Amino acid sequence: MKIKTDQKKKKIYLILWYGNKKKLASLNTVSSHISNLIFGVTYGFQYRMKMVYAHFPINLVVLEAGKGIEIRNFLGEKRTRKIFMSQNVTCHKKENSKDEIIVKGTDVTLVSMSAASIQQSCLVKNKDIRKFLDGIYIATKEKMD
Repeated sequence: MKIKTDQKKKKIYLILWYGNKKKLASLNTVSSHISNLIFGVTYGFQYRMKMVYAHFPINLVVLEAGKGIEIRNFLGEKRTRKIFMSQNVTCHKKENSKDEIIVKGTDVTLVSMSAASIQQSCLVKNKDIRKFLDGIYIATKEKMD
């Protein structure tokens, strides 16, 4: 694979000769990574997460100016869960809505991993998950403008 840049037209060219199906798939992966990197540095990515609960309200505290969060009172448990964000990823509670968290960053993989770690920290164990739907879930994935 050959990567060529054109400074005047501001374009990046990916060149592949005699590519089979696997090589073309890797070429598309590289082009997706490059476009995500450029878009992430220019604008950024954000995930909106919703807190869902039936009886016990989930309390959420943002730690260290958005570098982590602390989840309390999940299903009425006394245990507090601390989740720290990946590097260059911040989170904050939305001011208008009480049950919404926004995770922001420039790298889409780090933002999605941080959102996934928040969601996985609130899994319901030893109960019927069809009945107990409490947790923090990803609502929307957005590109910031």
